[in-house]
Amino acid sequence: MLLREDYLSKIRGFYDSDLIKILVGIRRCGKSVILNQIIEELKEKRKIDEKHIIFINFEFIEFEDLLDYKKLNKYIKDKIKDNKIYYLFLDEIQNVDNFEKVVNSLRASIKNISIFLTGSNSKMLSDELSSVLSGRYVLFNINPLSYKEYVSLTNKDGKDLDTFWDYAKWGGLPNRCEFTNEIDIKNYLHSVYDSIILRDVVKRLNLKDTVLFDMILQYLIETAGREFSADNIIKYLDKENKKISNETLYNYIDALCKALILKKVYRTVKYYILYFISLLYIKKNIKRVSKKIQDGEKITVLFIVQYIPAWNKLEPIYQKMKSNNRFNPVIVCVPINIENHILLNDDFHNET
Repeated sequence: MLLREDYLSKIRGFYDSDLIKILVGIRRCGKSVILNQIIEELKEKRKIDEKHIIFINFEFIEFEDLLDYKKLNKYIKDKIKDNKIYYLFLDEIQNVDNFEKVVNSLRASIKNISIFLTGSNSKMLSDELSSVLSGRYVLFNINPLSYKEYVSLTNKDGKDLDTFWDYAKWGGLPNRCEFTNEIDIKNYLHSVYDSIILRDVVKRLNLKDTVLFDMILQYLIETAGREFSADNIIKYLDKENKKISNETLYNYIDALCKALILKKVYRTVKYYILYFISLLYIKKNIKRVSKKIQDGEKITVLFIVQYIPAWNKLEPIYQKMKSNNRFNPVIVCVPINIENHILLNDDFHNET
């Protein structure tokens, strides 16, 4: 199993802190694995007794009764027997309605507890958490495997262009690396995609017209990385005899961002919003890329350079792409901060 040290090194200093540690990321990106690696580290390196480690995964049926927040609160408090630190791990906590009441109650009533949470949807994002947890938390954004992690997990040659193309084509969800057959990979990624859309978006918005929603999503996928224009989407839908208001459109996009499928950033100088896909592989996106390859059309690959040591690692890949007629590599240099808008955070330094 790949030790996700880039994340563990950031979390490690908070193991005994009374701040709530929250790991947020798209479904199946490896949050539970990181929790288990923290637990193993506590037991093996710090010799923490298992009785002082409480782990609950709310997707396990044996914990179904604890989806009631009052029962959950009682269950945890009954586990606290002495004054030593207890390490509490609540995996996929968003499944518990009013979970914030439990967390706030535990923090207020028990001093010897260190709380770790993971979540996959909007309730775990900072703008919503700040109002329910009173700012007493530290947030860690967990992403699918970086290219460096992918190479380590698969033991492939990171400088081999075929290795890079496999990663670019299928993305970095850890479990997909278990499969070598293309059909199996597609089936797995389709199931993850569908579960995210159905559980985190369609259900959240109580959508009736899922065809319209899918059209909007696919349009955003096709135009990922370009300047965003609501008018362009509305015009596109008009041509397809579909009507939608600006408010509804922005509600759909907001739901996709809160499900961590899309991420938005602000362009330099002009504050146009651009949307990027969290999952490199999303159904029609890979079909579009594959068709370009079949047609002999070059694939444009954008290298965003912000940190010189990171570029030193990327340059061999850039040079190989430059000499390969399948690719059109483009380099863009940006500063770390532009007029208070952070375009790339420190994670970029570690992911290349």
